[in-house]
Amino acid sequence: MNDQTLFLIEKSIIVLAVFGGVMLIVALTTLVERRVAGFIQDRYGPNRVGPFGILQPAADGLKNFLKEETMPAAAAQPYFWLAPVISLAPALVTFAVVPFAAPLPIGDYVVQMIVADVPIGILYILALSSLGVYGVVMGGWASNNKFSFLGGLRASAQMVSYEVALGLAVVVVLLLAGNVTLTEMVWQQQQLNFWFVLPISLAFILFVISAFAETSRMPFDMPEAESELVGGFHTEYSGMKYAMYPMGEYSHMITSSALMATLFFGGWDIPFWTGDDAFLYQDQWIRGFTEAGAPIAAELAWWKTFLTFGAFAAKTYFFVLFYIWVRWTVPRFRYDQIMQLGWKVMLPVSLAYVMIVAGTILALDQLDVSYGFTFGLALTVVSAICTGLFLLVLDRGRTLSGAASEAHRRFTAERKALSAPHGD
Repeated sequence: MNDQTLFLIEKSIIVLAVFGGVMLIVALTTLVERRVAGFIQDRYGPNRVGPFGILQPAADGLKNFLKEETMPAAAAQPYFWLAPVISLAPALVTFAVVPFAAPLPIGDYVVQMIVADVPIGILYILALSSLGVYGVVMGGWASNNKFSFLGGLRASAQMVSYEVALGLAVVVVLLLAGNVTLTEMVWQQQQLNFWFVLPISLAFILFVISAFAETSRMPFDMPEAESELVGGFHTEYSGMKYAMYPMGEYSHMITSSALMATLFFGGWDIPFWTGDDAFLYQDQWIRGFTEAGAPIAAELAWWKTFLTFGAFAAKTYFFVLFYIWVRWTVPRFRYDQIMQLGWKVMLPVSLAYVMIVAGTILALDQLDVSYGFTFGLALTVVSAICTGLFLLVLDRGRTLSGAASEAHRRFTAERKALSAPHGD
């Protein structure tokens, strides 16, 4: 069997495993969210279908599959059908460039645990992840419903507002990693002996906030906003067409959680252990370099692949649970608050932080500080100061203030204006 045939078999198995696994995790996450919501609200979640309610996702899928598909009389039918697919597909395809475990040796053949290690890595993710909002906007417009249309407009405005901050947070990661491929970023974190969450902690905070807005999860679920827009952009959808929107939302949530784990928490790297370090360097798997610059061969093993996959899955699902916890504990922001946070806080802070990190890296290079522990420690101190200042002066009631405090501030400003002396 030649190498080309082995490659095709390898990629076919990985594609089926990854995309099938993502859809399975989506189904199970719907159950986990409902059970967690029940726990937070001091009630039982779904526990009737199967043991401990484990078959509830299958029952929900069967229900949506058998439900009648409705079509609004005035809807733009081709776009109405296409919109849910456009919403779901980008999240699934984006996961293709995320490495999820250490390489798997099978005899003399080594299988990379990634669907496609493309050289444009994170740029591919940014390009495709922004396409999901087109499905939301198209669905809202094609429904010919004012509530759906308003939900679609909100989604587009929210995406534009936070996509910039998200991209700038990723730029900070690129400045530190020096490469756009995600496998290289995992390797750089292993060589730095620091997960990037420490040297660029503020970028992580900005990325998390922007990811919540990009996935339209609480407290950024303005496109749906049941109390304001009935059901939001998918008001007119039913059956499997409706089900594809929540599937897309959960897929985006899982993909963004995997990105948080990869960009800032070492991906599949197991902390405080160098036995899993592995990187493809000039057609050779290495785990580092000697002081003279000679490569050190990596020690690959099947059990290391399974251990690192477990580490990656644990990190990813931690952030999925964080998404769920925030949804059921934090109230929804008002639309004006979301826009002000995006443009008045996130954008200027992310721009300033890019300049600070770039200046710090340049200064360390000028001082001949090698890429390693000291390099990471210096960046960690700078980022800790920036993060502390950001959290200290983040809001103070200026941007995300409640209605009462806003009314009081306006009243105080008007009273000062009226009491100010006027010229003749």
